[in-house]
Amino acid sequence: MPENIPFVSDLKEVNEGFKPSLGLFDATMIVAGSMIGSGIFIVSADITRNVGSAGWLIVVWLITGFMTLTAALSYGELSAMFPKAGGQYVYLKEAFNPLAGFLYGWSFFAVIQTATIAAVGVAFSKFAAYLIPSLSENNIVLPLGWLQISAAQLVAIGLIILLTYINTRGIKSGKIIQTTFTATKLLSLFGLIIFGFILAAKADIWNANWSDAFSMKGWNKGTASWENIIGIGMLGAVAASMAGSIFSSDAWNNVTFIAGEIKNPKRNIGLSLFLGMLIVTVIYVAANLMYVAVLPLNEIAFAENDRVAVTASNAIFGDAGTKIIAIMIMISTFGCNNGLILAGARVYNAMAKDGLFFKKAGSLNKNAVPEFALWAQCIWACVLCLSGKYGNLLDMISFVVVIFYAITLMGIFRLRKKRPGMERPYKAFGYPVLPVIYIILALIFCVFLIIMKPLYAGIGLGIVVAGIPVYYIAINNRKKV
Repeated sequence: MPENIPFVSDLKEVNEGFKPSLGLFDATMIVAGSMIGSGIFIVSADITRNVGSAGWLIVVWLITGFMTLTAALSYGELSAMFPKAGGQYVYLKEAFNPLAGFLYGWSFFAVIQTATIAAVGVAFSKFAAYLIPSLSENNIVLPLGWLQISAAQLVAIGLIILLTYINTRGIKSGKIIQTTFTATKLLSLFGLIIFGFILAAKADIWNANWSDAFSMKGWNKGTASWENIIGIGMLGAVAASMAGSIFSSDAWNNVTFIAGEIKNPKRNIGLSLFLGMLIVTVIYVAANLMYVAVLPLNEIAFAENDRVAVTASNAIFGDAGTKIIAIMIMISTFGCNNGLILAGARVYNAMAKDGLFFKKAGSLNKNAVPEFALWAQCIWACVLCLSGKYGNLLDMISFVVVIFYAITLMGIFRLRKKRPGMERPYKAFGYPVLPVIYIILALIFCVFLIIMKPLYAGIGLGIVVAGIPVYYIAINNRKKV
């Protein structure tokens, strides 16, 4: 381990300057709001093509919900031990070493947070095109040779810049948007689910979908037919399916990044993680049960452009369904991106205080928020919007995210041994069984994702490894200052 690199616990209070102004309800809205973007409206199509049955579709969401809830219950111990701005970056640094924390922060800036912000921004603009067709991704407004910039990309960039600006005005501005939009989309989703069961559920569709619910099949594009999946292949199919469900369930830990702005963080962070994730898990499973009650399995698997919720909404509300779901997704993605933007900058702020990010990112503006870090995040997310590759980032993001979640949970075991006398206001529920189960499931997922989708999982791993030389360059530059 490099010498002379202080741990957070050895530094002066890293929350200095931050204003604790978020209560339990606000924190819970950040958890739920950051998780629910566009995924629940789309990814069930790809999951169904991978597993080919209603039963396994629900099982994939239940496994994802179990994993995320398990991780949240375990994170509660870490958040209570280190109620500092920076969250997972801090936990990895404290449990292992500064390099582990940096590799997470590096990956977080390079792809995890910024690519997610870009993807959610483009999802907003794609569904806005249902209301204003000129905003379509097919409308190329700047043909720059190899770079074709669409109206959808420009709208996504405009959204990211707007939300970044709002968040530079102070935590209260971001809090109002987050609470309002999250409450609205939760009510809207519950409404869609209830109306789906009341107005459009059909016994013959439900019975047909559940008649052979646990016989796994995969769609073969080459032969354009379903093929039975048995044995070890079932694990691969589930892992490939979970790339979508995990992406849809990610960002639950964003609340840990803003610990310095949460009242009573030792209690409220862990509790908000549990409450927020429980709400989202119930909504996700219920939404998929509604899809199965309203649509034949093939219509779920082959919904136009994978937009399952649009197809379901049309079945529920008729011709008005498309516009209803478009408005819902715009509300959902707007609130989701606000939470991602608000929380992400706090990680770079914590890294900058350790000399591992741009120095200016370590300072706060007059509104007590890390303005430079917010704009740095904004610029890179906008570049990723222009890349046009956000649709291919799902597997890469999911792989990198789950790897770091598993390593972070390993940190609980290491800290129990390394610092047995440290105060633990809350201890991980089900320790050591539940954290071990999560770690095993996470590693199985990552191994099979590499086997099933090696290109993007490999790129994700490459991004993490590329951070090693960057870390030592940063250390050398810091020594020269």
